[in-house]
Amino acid sequence: MKKSDKKIFIWTLFDFANTSYSIVVVTLIYAVYFKNVVAEGKPIGDLYWSYGIGISMIITALISPILGAIADHSAGKKRFLLGFTLLSIAATASLYFVDRGEVLLGLTLFILANIGFEAGLVFYDAFLPEITTPKNYGRVSGYGFAMGYLGSLVTLALAYPFIQNNMVKITFPLAALFFLVFAAPLFFFLPDSRKNVPREKSYFAIGLERVLFTIKHLKYYKQLSVFLLAFFFYIEGVNTVIFFAGNYASSTLRFSQTELIFFFLIVQTTAILGAALFGILSDSWGQKETLTLTLLIWLGIIVFAFISSDPEGEFVKYASKILGEKPSEFIKTSFYVVGLASGSVLGATQSISRSLMSKLTPEDKKTEFFGFFSLFGKSSAILGPFVFGLVSYLTGSQRFALSSVGIFFLIGLMILTFLKIGETRTFQANEVE
Repeated sequence: MKKSDKKIFIWTLFDFANTSYSIVVVTLIYAVYFKNVVAEGKPIGDLYWSYGIGISMIITALISPILGAIADHSAGKKRFLLGFTLLSIAATASLYFVDRGEVLLGLTLFILANIGFEAGLVFYDAFLPEITTPKNYGRVSGYGFAMGYLGSLVTLALAYPFIQNNMVKITFPLAALFFLVFAAPLFFFLPDSRKNVPREKSYFAIGLERVLFTIKHLKYYKQLSVFLLAFFFYIEGVNTVIFFAGNYASSTLRFSQTELIFFFLIVQTTAILGAALFGILSDSWGQKETLTLTLLIWLGIIVFAFISSDPEGEFVKYASKILGEKPSEFIKTSFYVVGLASGSVLGATQSISRSLMSKLTPEDKKTEFFGFFSLFGKSSAILGPFVFGLVSYLTGSQRFALSSVGIFFLIGLMILTFLKIGETRTFQANEVE
């Protein structure tokens, strides 16, 4: 194996590791456990869940750009990634102690775990420009997401026997252990571009100073600003789908645990193929063009999911009659189709966004700008889930809440049309306008 290939493999192993947290805690098992057990199945459980998401994302959004700037200056990415990874692992394992009605404890541990997971991604993503060349950003980023979804499949396979035996809580420390074991190689074998730069100020002061300088000169990064604004809206939709897919299938469509596992196996399988294939396509066709295609597919998925989950709707009645199924059976079948389609673009949308960000980011401020990438991504994860949770609570229907997701994809798609791929200018701290 070539040295460059070895670096890429070690880097993708972290994606393989951390999606154990994502699938077990965020998307499927703990998300459903929190709604049905911790929140005792009450409609307000969706709102509580959105609070946990919002608080963790606000904190991550605020600290990410500053931490990224600090890492760029001298402290190194790896030490920050290690700290946040250990925080996520410890909090995830501790979810084992959360019981019925313990909403505050359940949310607090989830918030800590999610901060560790999401903040760590700032530093993990910033390794991408160091392990490959710009012409391969798309496919390497896609490989990472594909490995991540493969990790989800392996995690689900390990967790399934515990779920079948009503030992759901065991899956939380299991996910933490999986995260720890497969994340370890990055910290031992992947080199970090750490610098030892003399400093007269604290790291925090340096980080804050660089962030304020970047904000002040953001007008010089026009295309990057356009992309980040588009990213803010469309990733809103992606995040909402991730955070509420399990709850929606369980609460609205009455999926059993076995059906939920099967559904997410479909999603993860198509996500592996989608992340890899769309990543390769983006390198040959262009990141913007491929990203636009994924957003159009997302809009189609939301429309289909909305009309195919209404038991009183004409579409469901007509389709059920044609297929000879009961409306309830058709609704479940159609949601498997939704999972098949959404999986194909779930990882692809995130992967292409990461590679496009790498292409637009100036070399000397890569981690800092990935901090802004995180800022926009995490900030967007506040509004979408909150709107979903609020609409679900006020209307008593998750189906109506689902319809709001398409608006975010549409706005993001419209803004993306203004993006022009070109060279990014770099500025020094002492440059005068």
